[in-house]
Order: sequence, then structure tokens, then C-alpha cells
Amino acid sequence: MQVLIGLIVPFLGTALGSALVFFMKKEINKKVEKLLLGFAAGVMIAASIWSLLIPALDMVDGEFNWVPAAIGFIAGIIFLLILDTVIPHQHLETEETEGIQTNHRKSTKLMLAVTLHNLPEGMAVGVVFAGFLLGNAGIAVTEAIALAVGIAIQNFPEGAIVSMPLKNSGLTKGKAFLYGTLSGIVEPLGAILTILFANLVIPILPYLLAFAAGAMIYVVVEELIPESQAGKHSNIGTIGVALGFVLMMILDVALG
Repeated sequence: MQVLIGLIVPFLGTALGSALVFFMKKEINKKVEKLLLGFAAGVMIAASIWSLLIPALDMVDGEFNWVPAAIGFIAGIIFLLILDTVIPHQHLETEETEGIQTNHRKSTKLMLAVTLHNLPEGMAVGVVFAGFLLGNAGIAVTEAIALAVGIAIQNFPEGAIVSMPLKNSGLTKGKAFLYGTLSGIVEPLGAILTILFANLVIPILPYLLAFAAGAMIYVVVEELIPESQAGKHSNIGTIGVALGFVLMMILDVALG
């Protein structure tokens, strides 16, 4: 039951964030958007450190215990770089003079990019729960749930920044919510597939944890921070980063 809850929680974060579209009159306030983007960035940075990189280092003994973490981290960065090359990242802003069809194409690309980025996050949850289930990776269930909660928290604004632009592009609120929610469905699927192959995972667990950390940091540097710092009121995005980082640090340390 604990594992099931841990797999569902990140998806619920995306769904709840997408549901904000029902309270949307025109478009999300820019200051609120910057705060949410910064908050998501802070959560992901802290999760990458305490939930992924530190456990990856602790799982390997010896003088060169940093090697799997370094290799996995770089591999995660390269993986997301390739995804962004195949499907270019689409920023949230759209000119008012653009037509609905152009806005819709941009919003669809954003949804697809977020969906692809959610895959390694689901793998991160699955890897940690696989380590807990096998009982020999030094991972407690509280650590696994803390990671799931942290990812759910950052998925909340992520769901909102998918569904709201879709609503702006001309979709109904119901469809915008549905597509925003579906962008997070790959997370439990990725986690379940990882757990099913748990016996094969433990030998490469440090690499996979660091891989997920690299993927998260790429999303933070490439997407969330630039969006939160663009234009006016960049300090609001910075405050969001601090709040998100501290919250995730507390979740990870206190629950772990």
C-alpha cells in the first residue's frame, strides 16, 4: 500500500495543478507564474541532491565512489539534451497577435515536452521504491515517499503551466485539464516498469539515481529558472526557488 501511494502521489500533483484551469478567468497572473516556476525549480534542486545524488554516493564504497554518480548525472543531462534537440523546448509566452492555431501548436509542444521530461522523474520514484523493496540498497520507505511527495509538489505548478496555456489556445477547460493531467501519466508508468525489473536495477541503482538527478537539473536550468527570471519581477522567481528548496530539504531530511 505504501508503494502504491508513492506511485500515485506524483501523478496526483500533476492532476491537481492542471485543475487550476477551472479557476482561471483569462490567463495566469505573471507574478504567480514566476513564483510557481521558481518554487518547482527549488524543489527539484533539493530533490536532486538529497533524494538522488547523496544516496547514489552512499551506495558505492571505495575511493572512487563518485564515479557512478558523475557518469549517471552527465548521462541524464545528455538524455534531456537529446530530447530537447528532437523536440525543441517551447517557452510559455505567446504574442497577443498570434492566432489561436499558432497558440495551440505551441501549447501542444509544451505539453509533449513536459510529458517527456516527466519520464525520468517517474523512473526516479521507481528506482527508489525498487531499492526499498529489495531491502539491500539502504533506502527507507520514508525516503521513497519523501521523494514522491517532493516530485508531486513540483508537478503541481507543472500541471498548471501545461493546462493554462492550452486553455488560452482555445480548448475548453475540461480538455485543457485532461491534457494537462495526461502529461503526468508517464510518471507512474515509468515507476512501475522500473519496479518490475527491480532485480536488474540494484547493480546500476547509483547510475540511475544520478541519471534522474541530471535530468531534473537540466529541466531546472533549461526551463524553469529562465522562465522565472524573464522580464520584470524576477525576484519573485528567486523567492520561489528558496521556498521550494527549503521545503523539499525539510521533507527529505525530516522524513528520511
